[in-house]
Amino acid sequence: MNNQTLRLVTLGLCVAATAFWVYTFYAIAQLPEGDGTGFQWIAEVPLTAILLLAVLPAAIMSFFQKTIPVAAMFAVAAVILYGILWLQLLEEFKPG
Repeated sequence: MNNQTLRLVTLGLCVAATAFWVYTFYAIAQLPEGDGTGFQWIAEVPLTAILLLAVLPAAIMSFFQKTIPVAAMFAVAAVILYGILWLQLLEEFKPG
């Protein structure tokens, strides 16, 4: 895979990860209020940390065409972390 293709794949993963992060706000807003404390919003902290510490650096490195393989690893790691974390959150958000 050449650098240009890897760059486009990395940017695509960054866009998908960012779109997923935006979706999580909608998904969490749809949850029942529970005890009314809004504590379910704490889930956005690690989700935002993944965005800031993995997706954003990957996008910046890809945009400026610096160390494309490292950027790809960051993007793949972000998608995997989002998947793991979201599956755990879905278990937590299950009613009853």
